[in-house]
Amino acid sequence: MPLWTKAQEALNWGDPLAAISIKQSDLISLDTRDQIFVSTINGDIYLFDREGRQLNLFSPPRQGRLQQLEAAWTVNIFSFSSDLQEYRILDRFLNPLAENNLTAGEITLPKAATLGNNNIIWIWDESDLTLKSLNYLQKQILQSQPLNLILDSQNLDVNEIREFKNRLYMNIPSSGIFIFDNQGNMIQKLDVHIDQRLTFFKERLFWIQKGILKSISLRTLDQTDHGKVPHDQANSIQIGQEILVLQSPAGLQVFALPLELKNLR
Repeated sequence: MPLWTKAQEALNWGDPLAAISIKQSDLISLDTRDQIFVSTINGDIYLFDREGRQLNLFSPPRQGRLQQLEAAWTVNIFSFSSDLQEYRILDRFLNPLAENNLTAGEITLPKAATLGNNNIIWIWDESDLTLKSLNYLQKQILQSQPLNLILDSQNLDVNEIREFKNRLYMNIPSSGIFIFDNQGNMIQKLDVHIDQRLTFFKERLFWIQKGILKSISLRTLDQTDHGKVPHDQANSIQIGQEILVLQSPAGLQVFALPLELKNLR
């Protein structure tokens, strides 16, 4: 459990740098150069700069909603569709580098996937309730960890898995966020219940709750209340190097990163 929840002085948001509106927008992710990647419910991926100018568009030959979109890696963009049960790795210009169907060999029903270090893809296989790691270059399962007896949850409806700083985070909104080491061994559980995409910044996990930006330290487990976000309908946030993006049913709003967040420790 967190040691305490503390309130921080409200953030100085300033005016938006840009507003982006895409029909049927879905997932968003920022790369290390603060370029903004946005997927639609059909699986198209748009690329925008921080001023909201469209730079590129990738439309896959097979349409399907993405369950995961990650651009925070230094080189590659990772996408995964649980509907199509396939992953795709693209370069920064949205050119496909690798793609494959995951339902082969020891994988039966992949419901969540994320890119890891050393050519690894982590996969949550709902058919046998196992966490698996796949070397996608060699197409070889490296390990398989049954979780039904490890997780103290009756409902293993996994919303997302995500690797951050050599740790794997599994979000089960009804139960919490489970943390694993790079061998798939469970380390601890965060008592945080969020039905939105995981957002990491400066050793903290961020989310929006009833219009309030909140975070939890991954080191001390202390929670912080950062005040209201400047959009009443904002339901998720992604944070980059110098910008952050608020997502709402009306679209995306891009802001310069508030100084208070830059100075967080």
